[in-house]
Amino acid sequence: MVGCLPYSRAGAGTLVFSKEAPDLLYGIGECLAKLGALPETLVWDREGALHAGEGRPTAPFAALCGELRVGWCFLEPHDPQSKGVVERLQGYLETSFEPGRSFANELDFQAQLERWFCERANVRFHRTLRCRPIDRLAEELTVMRPLPERLPDVDRRLVTRIPPDPYVRVDSNDYSLDPRLAGRRVELRVSQREVSAVALDTGELACRHVRSFARHRTITALEHARALRELRGAPSEPEVEQRPLQVYDALIPA
Repeated sequence: MVGCLPYSRAGAGTLVFSKEAPDLLYGIGECLAKLGALPETLVWDREGALHAGEGRPTAPFAALCGELRVGWCFLEPHDPQSKGVVERLQGYLETSFEPGRSFANELDFQAQLERWFCERANVRFHRTLRCRPIDRLAEELTVMRPLPERLPDVDRRLVTRIPPDPYVRVDSNDYSLDPRLAGRRVELRVSQREVSAVALDTGELACRHVRSFARHRTITALEHARALRELRGAPSEPEVEQRPLQVYDALIPA
């Protein structure tokens, strides 16, 4: 997700998991935090997770705008020119940042993206402005409202019952749950970094996984696999002898 201020043309970007509302709302908050202040209005095209039709916001987007006390404006259909500022920044990112790079994981992607904005996009000479975006940013921030102490919580939450086959699907991936809690209700929380679940009656942790960008994977915690084997009466894992390191020291002289 890419955000851009209209006067300074300063931009910011955030990698999100999907185009679902919780992920987009997280991206909006992170872009605002990186830009450093709140605008009067958020301008969007008619993104399905944010636009409910006829210029009306969806409930999650309206709630975010209400908490931040910002307005919204949805562009007319087939009118990309109205947000040409951000479209040009997006095109610049696709041609200047993405080609020829490799990324270790999503955290590395985000770190490189932030450096690119700080060291390249926001400090380059802008031909339309005849100056650098960073030169106008300080002036623009003076007429914007300060950020709140804490951005709104937009994590996805739902309540479910742990099935006999103890997995829960998030996006297209299946994450394991503690099989010893089968049949009990848990609250699932999905953030940008983590998938976790807690039993509603006792507060016991049912799972905690790193959220995966990969698709169609089954992600099983080792302790969940072992507990499931025990509950199903499967033979225990064979014990593997661990030879003392002194034996190898004797065989391989220093």
